[in-house]
Amino acid sequence: MNTPRKLSDQALYRRLLLEARPFWPHIGGLFVLSLLVTPLTLLSPLPLKLVVDSVLGTHELPAWLAWWLPAGTLRTDWRVVAVVAGLLVVIALLKQLLDLAFALLRSFTGEKLVLAFRAKLFRHSQGLSLSYHDAAGTSDSTYRIQYDAPAIQWITIDAFIPLLSSILTLVAMIVVMARIDWTLALVALAVVPVLYFVSQIYSRRLKLRWREAKDLESSTLSVVQEVLSSVRVVKAFAQENREQNRYVSHASKNLREQLKLAFTGGSFGLIVGVAMATGTAIVLFLAARHVQAGRISLGELILVMSYLALLYSPLQTLSKSAASLQGSLVSAERAFELLDQAPEVVEKPNARVLVRACGEVVFENVSFRYNANRPALHGVSFAVSAGSRVGIAGTTGAGKSTLVSLLLRLYDPADGRVLLDGVDLRDLKLHDLRNQFAIVLQEPVLFSCSIGENIAYAKPEATEAEIIAAATAANVHDFIARLPQGYTTEVGERGVQLSGGERQRISLARAFLKDAPILILDEPTSSVDVKTEAVIFEAMKRLMANRTTFMIAHRLSTLDVCDVRIQLEHGKLVSFTKAGSQQTLQPSAAGVA
Repeated sequence: MNTPRKLSDQALYRRLLLEARPFWPHIGGLFVLSLLVTPLTLLSPLPLKLVVDSVLGTHELPAWLAWWLPAGTLRTDWRVVAVVAGLLVVIALLKQLLDLAFALLRSFTGEKLVLAFRAKLFRHSQGLSLSYHDAAGTSDSTYRIQYDAPAIQWITIDAFIPLLSSILTLVAMIVVMARIDWTLALVALAVVPVLYFVSQIYSRRLKLRWREAKDLESSTLSVVQEVLSSVRVVKAFAQENREQNRYVSHASKNLREQLKLAFTGGSFGLIVGVAMATGTAIVLFLAARHVQAGRISLGELILVMSYLALLYSPLQTLSKSAASLQGSLVSAERAFELLDQAPEVVEKPNARVLVRACGEVVFENVSFRYNANRPALHGVSFAVSAGSRVGIAGTTGAGKSTLVSLLLRLYDPADGRVLLDGVDLRDLKLHDLRNQFAIVLQEPVLFSCSIGENIAYAKPEATEAEIIAAATAANVHDFIARLPQGYTTEVGERGVQLSGGERQRISLARAFLKDAPILILDEPTSSVDVKTEAVIFEAMKRLMANRTTFMIAHRLSTLDVCDVRIQLEHGKLVSFTKAGSQQTLQPSAAGVA
């Protein structure tokens, strides 16, 4: 598993904007709606100024307001108050309509944006090599897809658009305040450098805290996933309290980190609040003195203080978003770390198309290691002709499953090569290659859907008749037919509603339906009783007909149906034996069976 480099904030913003490119028109629409709110925000304090200066005070009515009133209307007339109150309602209504339109477009754009990013992460994680998932675990990828991916919405929509609109609102407020009294505008802006400096310091601290918190949340999720997926073992060994304590231990570490985050964020909020309160107090003092000196009216003082609150609101948004943004940036960084993981098994640009293989397999001096400290195969060489039944024996850890994993190209050899019909597996299209195999595992994997859907997993376009034919060939149709819901019966998570033998026969039916030229049987009868084994074995013999078959088994009697025997020990091929012959060939002499 490669370790991706850490990205700078600028690099993260750039990549997020590129990911959001298909949604730029929607984001542009949101930005336009946010711009339309700015003039309405500027107009909000206006009715109050009109009442104070022109209705209660001695100032004349503005010409635009007098135009709406009958000629000769006195400024103290109730109709003036009614028009001003009506203006207040109109401004509020327009602002609410814009807010509604913004909320609807934001929900649509945000959900579509997150869905597209999650889908990309999910697809990429499926394409990563097994070695990555073996090392990182599935819960880590799950957390990044489900909980880190929404950062693209938090940053591009929930932070970026308010950031821009706040900047524009801030500029508009400064201009309006400067037209009323430029000295008050300068005093009000004096807090900006302070807030910027403080936000830069706290942003770095918060980013470090968020990284630790995200890692701890991911590890806590891994405990939950591990325990619930192995709940039978936990119950069987009566280890519920132990697992509960393990979960609480992880969650408590996360709790402590969240408290540190809250304290750091709260400290920053405290400084921001004090700075703004200080600025407001100084402006209030100076504005009151200016009213006393006759430089501005009482209504203008109220307008200035209203605008000051509106001015500090975007400043507070900018400061706090700079802090809270760090959590989103850490999530985005983690999501891109997953995307930056390069799969070890890659398809060549000019890979060859393979429709249906004959089934001749050759291993040429193949070596493989999971890591530097875990070698698995050493210089394995053998060849089998199409249609052969190959039995693979060996003690646990001898390299049997690794051998078939290389055949499926779940991994690539460190040295040597694997050939199918004389072609290196690395020269074939991955999808075409894996379509040549049907596999039945020791622990059959069923999905949380119906029996029919599980059988059809090998061939999604299969007809009902084809599914039934496959089930009949696997000796499982009679059992399914006796179920109240037949082939629509739900099997539960990982097939827990069925017995081990039933799951194995459904897995066999899936292999029958796929009708692949090469069959891999990995200890298919090791976990069932003798009677069930006989039923499964009868079906397997039919399944092996006219197919190249690789069968892994610990019990040598299981391999009696094979015409080629391979013996592995400590990752080395120690014997290659043909049926009817007692000759044991050394690895270098292994030939075509």
